[in-house]
Amino acid sequence: MYPVSGKENIAFSEYQCSDTLESMTKPACFSTKLSKDKFLKLKDLVLDQGFTLSIPQYTEFQARRDGVTVTLYSSGKLTVQGKNKDDFITFYLEPEILETVEYSYPEANVDFKDRIGVDEAGKGDFFGPLCISAVYANEGSIKQLLELGIKDSKTLSDKRALLLAPKIRDATAFETLVLRPEKYNELYHRFGNLNKLLAWGHATVIDSLSQKTGCMFATIDQFGHEYLVSTALSRKNAAIKLQQQHKGEEDIVIAAASILARAAFLQGIEALSTPFGFSLPKGASSTVKQVAKKIAVKDPSLLKTVCKTHFKTFAEVSDNASFDAD
Repeated sequence: MYPVSGKENIAFSEYQCSDTLESMTKPACFSTKLSKDKFLKLKDLVLDQGFTLSIPQYTEFQARRDGVTVTLYSSGKLTVQGKNKDDFITFYLEPEILETVEYSYPEANVDFKDRIGVDEAGKGDFFGPLCISAVYANEGSIKQLLELGIKDSKTLSDKRALLLAPKIRDATAFETLVLRPEKYNELYHRFGNLNKLLAWGHATVIDSLSQKTGCMFATIDQFGHEYLVSTALSRKNAAIKLQQQHKGEEDIVIAAASILARAAFLQGIEALSTPFGFSLPKGASSTVKQVAKKIAVKDPSLLKTVCKTHFKTFAEVSDNASFDAD
């Protein structure tokens, strides 16, 4: 286990807001997901408040008014930006549309008890490592995480995750387990099941961080059966109370762990890309398959060192190369 330092990656998706660390108490861009039944209500609201509407590509509409830009994408992604966004969110968007105060008063629904939160990144990516991070936070560090605007890494751009990771490491105690593909493949072969491998990894970082901090309570995102992690912990003689929850990324400590894991994965896949002179793609798309074929044709043995060999993509590519997955 070893921590991974932050390193900037400037890739953005079309849905990402501008990311900076200049105003961490309130992020430069607020984003959330809006259900379709609220689309018309939001449109009526911004019109009533004197916004001017346009319809850029991929959006339902974009509304602008002094210092506030509201963009509702066709996917339901909603972003609010601008120097005057806070008043609009606090006095109009939250009470009339979102029916929550999570942005205005983020501490209102936060659990401040001491705990370890755990999450992973890279399990669905053909290329790159599997990274599992655990974060320990008490009331003081949870307040710091709130000030940083921490939320699940899946809602953040790569750049934002990499910028936030060192801030999280400064505010909390943490452990990050990085399983590069060769080690990952060895362990997967040993466990024969991804959930068992994940359970071992979760137990490993939980036990290590518990010994470091003395914390005996951990909460994890739901990925399989809770008993798998409990069993893995018992094998380490770790008497830790474990809570597994659906949508665990809504817990701020798990969210912090998800960001550390995401940052470690991004750095890991970047390091693995170096010998090729191009970036290994994330995910398991057709582009990923094309790149895998390109590597296999050039050097079949090299593919095993940068990918997860139990993925169907590996079997499909290996049918045309002189190696197998053993």
